[in-house]
Amino acid sequence: MTEVQLNSLYQQLILEHYRKPKNRGKLEPYTEAVRMRNPTCGDDITLQIRVEDDRIVDARFYGEGCSISQASASMMTELLKGTTLEEALALSDRFTAMMHGDEEAAKDRSLRDLRALQGVSKFPVRIKCALLGFDALQEGVKKVRGEE
Repeated sequence: MTEVQLNSLYQQLILEHYRKPKNRGKLEPYTEAVRMRNPTCGDDITLQIRVEDDRIVDARFYGEGCSISQASASMMTELLKGTTLEEALALSDRFTAMMHGDEEAAKDRSLRDLRALQGVSKFPVRIKCALLGFDALQEGVKKVRGEE
């Protein structure tokens, strides 16, 4: 597959998650909810997670924003279900590394659909959009652990 074909496939995947997001909506009951807003562009996401025995058993999000922020949150919530809090933070760290240009992170198959967002790293203004849901995740884990 050529690079042009791969980029087209990635763009289609991002648009699919934007148009038909997974796990969009409110979660009841939830353990923690965190709202994050990007004042630069106006993206706004609230992430809700349900945690049982140090494991995220469910995750949902709602809010408004660009295709990148919404697709990223959709992809992220899919991967969070069933992970421990530690695994969720590791996922966040790996995705953040990819967003900051880490080539090894971009090849990490454990990121699954999130790898479609690797091209965002070339646009510094858009990196915050992609990381918005992950910023909410990190805050949520801190709150669940009582670290805040």
